[in-house]
Amino acid sequence: MKKIITVSIVDDEADLRKHIAGYLAAAGNIRCISTYASAAEALEHLPHDKPDVVLMDINLGGMDGVECVRQLTPLMPESQVLMLTVFEDTEQIFRALAAGADGYLLKRLSPKKLLEAIEEVRNGGSPMSAPIARKVVQSFKAVPARGDESVDLSPRERSVLDGLAEGLAYKQIADQLGVSIHTVRNYIRRIYEKLHVCTRTEAVAKFLRK
Repeated sequence: MKKIITVSIVDDEADLRKHIAGYLAAAGNIRCISTYASAAEALEHLPHDKPDVVLMDINLGGMDGVECVRQLTPLMPESQVLMLTVFEDTEQIFRALAAGADGYLLKRLSPKKLLEAIEEVRNGGSPMSAPIARKVVQSFKAVPARGDESVDLSPRERSVLDGLAEGLAYKQIADQLGVSIHTVRNYIRRIYEKLHVCTRTEAVAKFLRK
């Protein structure tokens, strides 16, 4: 029997929250334990709910979903966050990933695909809707080489960057290194600063070109 995966939903559309909760309940091994309409409610309650997976919209009233993820990440290091949104522009995608999101899905995906993505992210994957994955690849190809400048990364930082280059999720990197997800995210922030980049894709692209 599959282990139950607990899920919380953060979206300001009441009907959508109700619909998603409904077909999660029908899945059998996935249970919706809470729903919230705003980032403020999510920040107040999610650290106590401790869901396995959070479905997070970007376009929330007040604080947006990306900033909510950024603040939730150190409070909930064992939870995975899937962005579930209508936005598919590159800037929003990389803002979300840099903030700590583990996957990025478009709301128009089928219920079946959403259930598969929830199981995938809980098992260490980083699911993305096909159009989003294409944009990530295109952005990766577009990052220019930055020459032969020397970058002083520690052995542990290089190990983290190796994991990113292999497409590993933060949890997988943390497990490989025997550290917490929060520690991995701290390494990644330092890597961004040293490489003078703002996104995971730029960091990996620059790393592979050295």
